[in-house]
Amino acid sequence: MPDIAITTLVILCIAAAAAGWIDAVVGGGGLLLLPALLLGLPHVPAAHVLGTNKAVAIVGTSGAAVAYVRRAPVRLATGLRIGLAALAGSMAGAFFAAGLSSEVLRPVIMVVLLAVAAFVMLRPSFGKETGDGTRKQVTRARTVTAIVLVGGGIGFYDGLFGPGTGTFLVLALTAVLHLDLVTASATAKIVNVCTNAGALAMFAYQGSVLWQLAALMAVFNLAGAVVGARMALSRGSGFVRGVLLVVVFSLVAKLAFDQWTA
Repeated sequence: MPDIAITTLVILCIAAAAAGWIDAVVGGGGLLLLPALLLGLPHVPAAHVLGTNKAVAIVGTSGAAVAYVRRAPVRLATGLRIGLAALAGSMAGAFFAAGLSSEVLRPVIMVVLLAVAAFVMLRPSFGKETGDGTRKQVTRARTVTAIVLVGGGIGFYDGLFGPGTGTFLVLALTAVLHLDLVTASATAKIVNVCTNAGALAMFAYQGSVLWQLAALMAVFNLAGAVVGARMALSRGSGFVRGVLLVVVFSLVAKLAFDQWTA
């Protein structure tokens, strides 16, 4: 592990806890955790930052997944099928991430965030259950689309870049499979565990993980994830949507400032 000042270490642990909470509620904890690692470890290669991020995130995501499975209407079979495609996609993405330069991450994340914000703002009813409590029927074609595009496509993105994967999974599962936001968030955790596992396996194989730092941050990430999952379950889709918008706009502002002053 590189020499890290105690102040930086404390900030990274706080960021890990906050990222775990965000990831459990609406996904996208990496949008906080990865920039924190990039700022806290400016001289560490991007591949090592990405690998360490995965080692931390998989612990919190797994904890949130367990909490959701025990208490929420998770689409377990669907999540596992999409997860297998996501596992393969994330390993492929992580393979190509080895040559990624950290300078390209900020503008990419900003564009992605703005796209998410625009989508959610333009669809105020997105992710809400119908008034009569019924659900739209999901065709076989939509299920296949979810497996191939949501699993493989977002899985590849997670291995290559990572930030926002959980958010994209929630949005995609809601749009493609007509899930409400709480169920989509719960199901997304299963898929996200698979994407993290695939990417982490590749980064570990390449020796691109700072294991000691990741182990410390993972404890805080897990604590934040468990608290976040319980709050999302108790407060419902409206709470999840509100957190999503706050997180997206806050991070857009921060990354824009960082890009402007770089």
